Amino acid sequence: MRQTLSLGLPLVGSQVAHILVGLTDTLMLGWYSVPALAAGTLGASFFFVVMVLGAGFAYAVLPMAAEAVGRDDETRARRVARMGLWWSTIYGIVTLPLFFFSGPILLAAGQEAQVAEDAQTYLRIAGLGLLPSLLAATLRSHLSALEHTQVVLVATLAAAGLNAVLNWLLIFGNLGAPELGIRGAAVASVAVHVLTAGILVLYATRWPGMERFELLKNIHRADWPVFGDIFRLGWPIGLTHLSESGLFVGSALMMGWLGTVPLAAHGIAIQIAALTFMVHMGLSQAATVRVGQGWGRSDKAGLLRAAIAATILSGIAVLGATILYLGAGAPIISLFLDPSDAEAPAILALGVHLLVLAALFQLVDAGQVMALGALRGVQDTRLPMVYAIVSYWALGIPASYVLGFPLGLGATGIWLGLCVGLAAAAVALAARFVGLVGRMPDGATSKS
Repeated sequence: MRQTLSLGLPLVGSQVAHILVGLTDTLMLGWYSVPALAAGTLGASFFFVVMVLGAGFAYAVLPMAAEAVGRDDETRARRVARMGLWWSTIYGIVTLPLFFFSGPILLAAGQEAQVAEDAQTYLRIAGLGLLPSLLAATLRSHLSALEHTQVVLVATLAAAGLNAVLNWLLIFGNLGAPELGIRGAAVASVAVHVLTAGILVLYATRWPGMERFELLKNIHRADWPVFGDIFRLGWPIGLTHLSESGLFVGSALMMGWLGTVPLAAHGIAIQIAALTFMVHMGLSQAATVRVGQGWGRSDKAGLLRAAIAATILSGIAVLGATILYLGAGAPIISLFLDPSDAEAPAILALGVHLLVLAALFQLVDAGQVMALGALRGVQDTRLPMVYAIVSYWALGIPASYVLGFPLGLGATGIWLGLCVGLAAAAVALAARFVGLVGRMPDGATSKS
């Protein structure tokens, strides 16, 4: 438990800081103008979809490097990180044209012409940050596998601070800076990704004790077996994250069918749930590292202890968030509302109700992400991807629609449908992990 907390708390902090970057963008673009907020939100969503698919290769580095550390194989740990950087570079370059021609893509998706044009303006600048963003994600995985997570937190906090300052300067033109509006937000985004990548690469190559890994040694030389392993492990991770994101995008669209008040209440409640979910995301990454190290040592008992410890800590976090949701729902929702708005009371009432449902929602959400983290530790990603897609899209989305509309439960039904999809994923993924570990002989591992 202590080891998991020591490893996981900085990862939790970095996840929370990452969410704060997005909140800062939303707040400042909203203060600037509604059209800028709409285009920035659309552009950020486009960037996220492209990024999360490619980040699967960066996430694949985490369990592979952790396994190498468990075996005291520093050479393989370096090669895994190096080939992860290769994949991130390849994906970042290949997908760059999508950002330059995003306008026609968004128009084809049914967006208004002016919003699509403004979003393209944003993306032509922000897209330049995809490559450093993916490189930073790869380095985060490498350093986390080595249990150097404090620097990940420091880099993310520095990036969040820089983002706030640059947004304030460049969006509004403060202190003599040019007033760039949405382009200023894009420039700030690129600077954030470059800063994060720069801090992590300097630490990984120059910090005392890290030189022995010689991360950039022979960076030009391919290791094709490792290159292939990262691809086989990484693309299912990317699709898994993409399918989960699609579940929440679908729920937001259905909320929009119900009207402005339900959509606003949903947006606020989801933001709050996302913030507390970062605790489980950080603990899930810690579970991947510690389970992966046990996998590398052929230590079945240690592997199980690592998974159980992380799950217990996640359960404690669920309990704490539940108490917060049930006891302080109204004050939390009120932070996001203008009391003078005529629709504020209706949004507040529905938002408080949705936070009550979030107590159930976050329980199953935490369960599925913890199971995913443990499975990635034993480098099992393909069947979990299938479980996730079926749970989210064959069960979650239809359940939200049926409960929300034909059965007339509205916003409550849509959230209960989310719970159905996430619960199915949690049960299937947990059963998969238990089954895999149960088949391992004591004192030895056999890859499945």
